[in-house]
Amino acid sequence: MPKSVLLAPPENIMVRCDNLVKIYKSKDVEVMALQGLDLEVGRGEIMGIVGASGSGKSTLLNMLGGLDRPTAGSLYVDGRDMLKFTDKDFIEYKRRTVGFVWQNNARNLIPYLTAIENVEMPMMLSGYENRRKRAEYLLDMVGLSARKNSMLGQMSGGEQQRCAIAIALANNPKLLLADEPTGAVDTKTANNVLEVFRRLNRETGVTVIIVTHDSNLAKSIDRVVAIRDGKTSSELIRRKPVLTGVSFEELSEQQQAEIRAVEEGEAQHDELVLLDKTGRLQIPKDYLTQLGIKGGDRVRVELEDDRITIRK
Repeated sequence: MPKSVLLAPPENIMVRCDNLVKIYKSKDVEVMALQGLDLEVGRGEIMGIVGASGSGKSTLLNMLGGLDRPTAGSLYVDGRDMLKFTDKDFIEYKRRTVGFVWQNNARNLIPYLTAIENVEMPMMLSGYENRRKRAEYLLDMVGLSARKNSMLGQMSGGEQQRCAIAIALANNPKLLLADEPTGAVDTKTANNVLEVFRRLNRETGVTVIIVTHDSNLAKSIDRVVAIRDGKTSSELIRRKPVLTGVSFEELSEQQQAEIRAVEEGEAQHDELVLLDKTGRLQIPKDYLTQLGIKGGDRVRVELEDDRITIRK
């Protein structure tokens, strides 16, 4: 089916990218930031995106946040086709559908306002009623009730980031985006910030997408997607025990230990390499180096029982 007539994704999908392309142009230079990225994010899911600098992850986040327009492909958020958005649609989308948490707190907070005034600001711009009550509720959710009258300079880095999360949730968005939210804080504070995201996801059902370089992220999130060269290249999926109609006490010691590991963020992950819709995949560079294979080389591909092998 041609991309132009793709149907909107089902109700349980919050984000769907099909062959998404983004090209930046500067005079005679063109840079392809995304090169046919495919991705689906379920409604109510919390997902991490990792990748090296220049891989395209921030470009994707900017488009999901309505800060940039796709060049080609298909991008649906909450069932709406963002390639068809007008300027008015983007304004409404940023007010009602998406919340954004930046790494740089200077972009999140107005320094001469208190924490509670910062949280009230987006609601005031959108004509939201009962602003003070909702702002107090959100600050309580992120553990900042005692700091509601504090200015930016009176809060620690972790407190500022938690306040930024409350601001991003002010207008009750369906999608919460976070760009390196733990990049400027220590490990202990980073864990606290990530726990806030997990709690908000559990209690409100908001879909959360976090872009990060934090290697500990995989211990805290069930699904982590890696972007390489502007394409989705692999996923880390946490192994979870499946329970059907039994109590915790009825499980074996091994099953109980697996569940505790999941709850404590210590469960192992399976890494999956992703096929695009034409059957192409990106093989990890380390594997190719070990086999002495370089880009452009011809290789032998063979079907052996239940596996496909690639030989030099």
